[in-house]
Amino acid sequence: MSITRKKGPLYLQVKKIIKDRILHGVYPMGTTIPSEPQLESEFGVSKMTVRNAVQELAQEGYVEKRSGVGTTVIRNTSLSRLSKGKRFTELLVEEGHQIRKQLLHSVWVTNEPDSEIYRLFGPRCLKVERLYWLDEQPYIHYVNYLAPVFPLSLELKGLELQSMYDLIEDYGIELHNFKDSFTVGTADFATEALLRVEENTALLQRLRYSYDTDGNLIEYSRGFYNTELQHYLVNYDV
Repeated sequence: MSITRKKGPLYLQVKKIIKDRILHGVYPMGTTIPSEPQLESEFGVSKMTVRNAVQELAQEGYVEKRSGVGTTVIRNTSLSRLSKGKRFTELLVEEGHQIRKQLLHSVWVTNEPDSEIYRLFGPRCLKVERLYWLDEQPYIHYVNYLAPVFPLSLELKGLELQSMYDLIEDYGIELHNFKDSFTVGTADFATEALLRVEENTALLQRLRYSYDTDGNLIEYSRGFYNTELQHYLVNYDV
């Protein structure tokens, strides 16, 4: 597990990883997370680091420490900026599914002058490609493009463990507005192979534009969903 002091306080890194596992169903509601000695061994950190991480999760209402029982998951949803409703992955986790993220590729790229990405971000941006697994079946293929507001020295390995929006927040950028659009179409051969679908299969495609408080575009993403595996779910709170 990639835990280093270069990425900030160790306990916050451990906290984020455990929280991510809770939100994606690795540690389901009502179950206990691994014991402190197990977490110390997995992350290679001290007992105090693990205790501080778990204490913060408890303060935020995700877990509860019970004498003789262990640390139990009591909440598996987060406060979403995207809408009043719950995030799509949170709804799946509530239904008993497990979501796993796999980092496929992350690199700074030089954009072609006549490309859409050049129009959005200019000559250079960060490209992150990830695959989401639903109950160990490939389900969503995401490609995220991030504006060149991050340092070139950004350590990209940690993106497998971290939410894209947590990463943006870590660099002091507050996202204020999100614009989503949906369509149905076919993906390229590489995406079809990743999702294990037949050639020219109709897939749900989501495009997202994320803006900061000044109206600057910070993130643009394209996602293909294999809705034959699971329908896209939306929950609106009124």
